[in-house]
Amino acid sequence: MSDSAGLTETAPRAHSPEISAAKARRWGAFYYAEQVLRVLWGYGFSILMYSVGQPVAYLFAMGVGLATLVDSDGAAAFGGVSYLAFIAPALLVSAGVMTAANEFTFPVMGGFKWRRTYFGPHASPLTPEQIAAGHIIAVTVRLLLQSAIYFAAVALFGASPGGWGWVSVLVATLAGLSFGLPLMAYSASITEDKGQFALVMRFIVMPLFLFSGTFFPLDTLPLGVRWIGWISPIWHGTELGRVFTYGYQEQPLLTLVHVVVLLGLAVLGWILTKRQFIRRMGQ
Repeated sequence: MSDSAGLTETAPRAHSPEISAAKARRWGAFYYAEQVLRVLWGYGFSILMYSVGQPVAYLFAMGVGLATLVDSDGAAAFGGVSYLAFIAPALLVSAGVMTAANEFTFPVMGGFKWRRTYFGPHASPLTPEQIAAGHIIAVTVRLLLQSAIYFAAVALFGASPGGWGWVSVLVATLAGLSFGLPLMAYSASITEDKGQFALVMRFIVMPLFLFSGTFFPLDTLPLGVRWIGWISPIWHGTELGRVFTYGYQEQPLLTLVHVVVLLGLAVLGWILTKRQFIRRMGQ
């Protein structure tokens, strides 16, 4: 069809199947991540309220309520900082871990069993590794955005006096992945829902939240339960977050251990997840 200037308009042409397949093989993980993010966008308001409402409620309760009682007994027990500054990094990391626990359990099993959303993309040139990676990329984006909003609330409450506090956003995201990716591998291995995820939330996630130095220093716990914190991504992430938010003093070697543990768990989780996706869907 010609316009008034005599120019010819041509309809856009789709890529050939060969080009589309080649692009899918190269960028398939990002294509699948886009699909997951579009689904999450449909729940954007709920996610925003969760990301904003929860931190404000927790920080207000702890900073205006409980902290007034704790700080009246002196801040020496918390490294010379207020109780609010002490618990803020722990709440930030805990929120990331709990979000990862939600995103890497039921949605993963739904992709294989209930809604079977993994098998449609797998009918295209996308590989199981790309589908798994796309899911992880999308959840990582959510964790980053949520942690950034949470940190903004922490900063508004004056609970991040250090100049490097923003790094705790990355720490919370890494902590979420270090717990979530091994859990994703486990979720991908389940073929029947027999309440496994409820048990994980009650007997793994909640104890880790309570016994990881979240509300009080880990060394105040009896030695018989202190080991829970030592193996917990929440504790390792919390200690790192405290280093950056208010300059918590600890040995540099221990700081390195926190980083290595979190990265190691995330890498192990990715390896196990990739194997499970290949096993369930094939190459």
